[in-house]
Amino acid sequence: MLIWFLPTFLIFLLIGLPVFFALLAAPGILLWLNGQTNDITLLYRNVYNGMDSFPLMAIPFFMLAGELMNRGGITIRLVEFSQALMGHLRGGLAHVNVLSSILFAGLSGSAVADTSALGSMLIPAMEKQGYSRKFAAAITAASSVIGPIIPPSGIMIIYAYVMGESVAALFLAGIVPGVMVGVGLMLMIKLMADRYDFPVASRKYTWPERRQASLKAFFPLMTPVIILGGILGGIFTPTEAAAVAVGYAFIIGFFVLRTLTWKEVPEVLSNAGMTSAVVLLLVGAAMAFKTVVSLSHAPEQLASLILSLSENPLILLFLINLLLFIVGMFLDAGPAIIILGPILGPIFTSLGVDPIHFAIIMSVNLTVGLATPPMGLVLFVAAAVSRERVETIAKAILPFLAVEIIVIFLITYIPALSMTIPRITGFAN
Repeated sequence: MLIWFLPTFLIFLLIGLPVFFALLAAPGILLWLNGQTNDITLLYRNVYNGMDSFPLMAIPFFMLAGELMNRGGITIRLVEFSQALMGHLRGGLAHVNVLSSILFAGLSGSAVADTSALGSMLIPAMEKQGYSRKFAAAITAASSVIGPIIPPSGIMIIYAYVMGESVAALFLAGIVPGVMVGVGLMLMIKLMADRYDFPVASRKYTWPERRQASLKAFFPLMTPVIILGGILGGIFTPTEAAAVAVGYAFIIGFFVLRTLTWKEVPEVLSNAGMTSAVVLLLVGAAMAFKTVVSLSHAPEQLASLILSLSENPLILLFLINLLLFIVGMFLDAGPAIIILGPILGPIFTSLGVDPIHFAIIMSVNLTVGLATPPMGLVLFVAAAVSRERVETIAKAILPFLAVEIIVIFLITYIPALSMTIPRITGFAN
């Protein structure tokens, strides 16, 4: 009977129940109907146990660092730096949007933060230059998925916590796929710019002007260097790196750039706390949900079903990518990783797929799901920022989703794209 927990969970989502409550209600009801009252106690106790983890402390710290950077005017400096490099191209502001997302990814690791911070600035600017509002919102949503792929990444921290993998290895494996998504989006923008005669954002900057823009963006751009350098050098753990990022953002905002004031601190802490609470509650609920998954023997049954379809890893990877893409349409990346990671990871590891490689396939696929209709979270954030209908943005984003799907299959079937950097640095076999 417990095998019905997943259909029950999906029904709750379809009727509009928040994910947190659906994750707890579906297994709780089925355990009660099955007479397993002791397991109900275990289920809800695991909500706290799922959050009580030192590695997960990195998530609120990275959220706070991103909030400090954004409030301190860092976003503006990144956009100005991007415009100095690419603003003179046809479709310049669209290119600036993507490059800014790549740079912003190294600060926050959050697609939602990327969409809200960059969207509130670039969508009105693009509309003023002659782009349609739906296109501006679509490229903002599409490029924001780079945030959780390029390190630091909240969902990779969650995956590493659930599956016992190295956070540093996952961070390093995400660099090339993240850049590939950005380059792919820029190529699509170039094709569309030539066809639809997109405007040029600005004149071509001189090298002294570019150097000036680079100096303004220097301190923000050092954030990912400090984070990754410290982790790879063994100076601090990923969790400690998150705390260092907060300290660095605080010093830059208050004492170097002097763009933050003490009056803003309570709101910054409140925003970061609320966002972190949502993520950690989802992690706790998903870990409790995982308890019922193991009780139901669903992993074994699903493994048998998958292996009965084919024993060829290449075919199975194709089918799993389709499954993950569909799951990403309806479920946020964090809960999806916690629920499906322990089920799918061991299956593909047994077939010879490197666990870090599979982690990247899963993380990138589910991250792209954040921008996929009908329930992609960043679509709703982009709609709120742009005041455009979600359905309209969903249609406009399709060419960019096609690019991201191509990248997913490239990193799936060419492991060297994601695995080379971790192997060179000794974080993967």
